[in-house]
Amino acid sequence: MSERILTIADDALEMIVQLRDQEPGDDEYGLSVEITGINGAQFTYELAFVPVSDRSEGWVTERHDDLAVMFQTDDTEKLSGASLALTPQGLSMSNPNTPATPAMAAPKGDLEGPLADQVAQVLAEQVNPAIAAHGGAAELVSVDDERIAYLRLMGGCQGCGMAQMTLSEGIERIMHESIPELAGIVDVTNHEAGDNPYYEASKK
Repeated sequence: MSERILTIADDALEMIVQLRDQEPGDDEYGLSVEITGINGAQFTYELAFVPVSDRSEGWVTERHDDLAVMFQTDDTEKLSGASLALTPQGLSMSNPNTPATPAMAAPKGDLEGPLADQVAQVLAEQVNPAIAAHGGAAELVSVDDERIAYLRLMGGCQGCGMAQMTLSEGIERIMHESIPELAGIVDVTNHEAGDNPYYEASKK
């Protein structure tokens, strides 16, 4: 291959080869690097020594001196430009690629009807004046057939580490006290734009 997928620091490569040479038998063992999932905003990985002959169809192999490093074809784009380094804690993967943010489905429902009118009124008269001092605001996105209101937090509440408390202890409480027939509240804010993204659903 003209360009390597993974860069391995010299000391890390030396350690990997020493460990590889301890594998039993006469088969050639290589380092298998596989993306196994997502943790927060980063991929998770599994590194293992496997016989090179076991990683053929659906895998890509590149050579680092006499070490074969193998990747699943579907992982190559996600691993392109990544590097392995040796730290006091062991091998450390640095990857410039991050998982794509999953698209959130558009909320069901609409802004029509008496329940939506009540929610909008409570937001305008009680909720927003209370959180305006912190530079925040909340707007109604929709109310569905199950009497669930979908809200979007804005301004200082978007991505705020206290947004969950604002929703559960403030907005939710005011809404349920003012509109007993409201079944639940769902926050559909794109908190990725802030410092502490989360998705919070609250139902009775």
